Amino acid sequence: MLKNLDPALNADVLHALRSMGHGDTLALVDTNFPADSVARHTILGELLRIDNVSATRAMKAILSVLPLDTPLQPSVGRMEVMGERETITDVQQEVQKEIDAAEGGSAPMYGIERFAFYEQAKQAYCVIATGETRFYGCFLITKGVIPPKG
Repeated sequence: MLKNLDPALNADVLHALRSMGHGDTLALVDTNFPADSVARHTILGELLRIDNVSATRAMKAILSVLPLDTPLQPSVGRMEVMGERETITDVQQEVQKEIDAAEGGSAPMYGIERFAFYEQAKQAYCVIATGETRFYGCFLITKGVIPPKG
């Protein structure tokens, strides 16, 4: 255990989050997502895991250390429900609350069509699989910057 680090963040995930640069994306995905095969196409090239936790819990852990690019653009995309672009699932609502809490205000997610999500995930820095069993618990997160002090 380390002080001030969420225990859900394992060494491999922390290394990947630290290695990412401004504008890099990561895919945080549920248990039904083809995570291993998609991860092989990413920059990292291997699947990372935050096992046995929901997408909401994993997002909270990630946002405890990862800055979002929200001042410039929407920074978190959600996989859209097929045929229901405007539907926001329970897991997506819960994740939105974690994003807003981390950002200290409203930072709305944007929708990504399911098959477009798969293709965008292949272009990500990495894929992190969670233990989320609810459908549409898949998100793309864009890393922002930490401004200098003062």
